[in-house]
Amino acid sequence: MPLPRLTIHRHDRRKRALITLAGEIDLESAPLVCAALARCLSDGIRVVDVDLTAVTFCDCSGLNAFLCAAHRTKEAGGVLQLHNPPQSLGRILDLTGCGFLLLGLPLGHLPPSLGDVPDPLAPALPDRSVPLVTALSGDVR
Repeated sequence: MPLPRLTIHRHDRRKRALITLAGEIDLESAPLVCAALARCLSDGIRVVDVDLTAVTFCDCSGLNAFLCAAHRTKEAGGVLQLHNPPQSLGRILDLTGCGFLLLGLPLGHLPPSLGDVPDPLAPALPDRSVPLVTALSGDVR
């Protein structure tokens, strides 16, 4: 029997949860991440911190899982925030420009520590409209 490539631990504190992930997040393990984050919402958790310190790899399917969970959490009146993303996810966030949705800060700034801090109400992320950008140059028909 193969060993699991991803382990998920959840630690609750009132209406806040810390999800600690360890291993690889890819097409095979991303549904496990989605399920764990969805369970937080169904259990009434509205502030979710995801510690990625022990994640060794994360591809675009992991990013999609986090973006979907962040959207559902925001719709429920909560906030989901990633902490200590691995280098692979950091690169994807840089390329896509969506780090502000998951890290809570502009790229290049460290996310807040996971230490014992009070549970402040997280500010709502502004709804930003993204201008259309031409992807191809020249005479394309």
